[in-house]
Amino acid sequence: MSINAPVNPPANHLSNQALASSNKDVSKVERNHSLWSLAFKKLIKDKVALSCILVIFGYVLVAILSKFGIIGANWAESVAASYAPPSGDLWLGADIFGRSVLVKTLMGTRVAVSVGLITVMVSVPLGIFFGAVSGYFGGFIDEIITWFYTTLASIPNIMLLISLTFVLGKGITSVYIALGITSWIGLCRMIRGEVMKHKTREYVQAATAIGASNYRKLFIHILPNVFHIVIIESSLLFQTAVKSEVILSFLGLGVQDLPSWGKMIDESKMELARGVWWQLAGATIAMFFLLLSLNLLGDALRDALDPKLKGKD
Repeated sequence: MSINAPVNPPANHLSNQALASSNKDVSKVERNHSLWSLAFKKLIKDKVALSCILVIFGYVLVAILSKFGIIGANWAESVAASYAPPSGDLWLGADIFGRSVLVKTLMGTRVAVSVGLITVMVSVPLGIFFGAVSGYFGGFIDEIITWFYTTLASIPNIMLLISLTFVLGKGITSVYIALGITSWIGLCRMIRGEVMKHKTREYVQAATAIGASNYRKLFIHILPNVFHIVIIESSLLFQTAVKSEVILSFLGLGVQDLPSWGKMIDESKMELARGVWWQLAGATIAMFFLLLSLNLLGDALRDALDPKLKGKD
């Protein structure tokens, strides 16, 4: 009788499996890079998106030039008669003190862009951190963070902003702080949901199997796969911050020592009865084109970056 000995797998069987796994990881990385490349190519082919980027760049350029005094350094000087109408020299006329409305509008761009940028710079890291930690660890940490942002979200946003500016005092710094600490809630919710979904996927389980730390799994593996949400949400946060600053300045709680679109709209309330429309026109037109460009660019970013829309034209 012959006893059949167990047949051992080939010596290179495990190495082949490891090689196949490695090739899958490489292909996954390449695929991830290719998705970003395809998104970029799709975005630069979108004429509307490119036009919006140029418009936004123009606003940012005006804000930078006004910050360094190249534009609007003498905005407070009287250059014409009170309520001088629009003309070849004064495209948007003058206000009650004879100041150029066009220069005030350009200076208002500086306030709007700075508020939008600082709000994004403050709220996006907060939203990413709290959303990622809450979604990944769950349990008591998730309950505390969820309770905190749910409590904040239950308060009407404009009332919360007004309350904070009353506490912090009037001025642009108070606007920065108030918008920065209240604008992260929506992004936090979205990141939390995406992290909860991704942490159970195979690539995270594979990272766990090879001994990857929680930090590496969360910040190296998961967050890069949900970063498209951050980019899209940032464009929405920017325009929300601009609108909120206009409202606060209109109510007299925002910028005090610089022209602001909200202050210009507030000053034009009594001017309309006298037929002086150009200050209101300057502020609203400038705000309209900035917000329209941000909206259209946000839609283009969503179409280009959202994985659910890949392959749809």
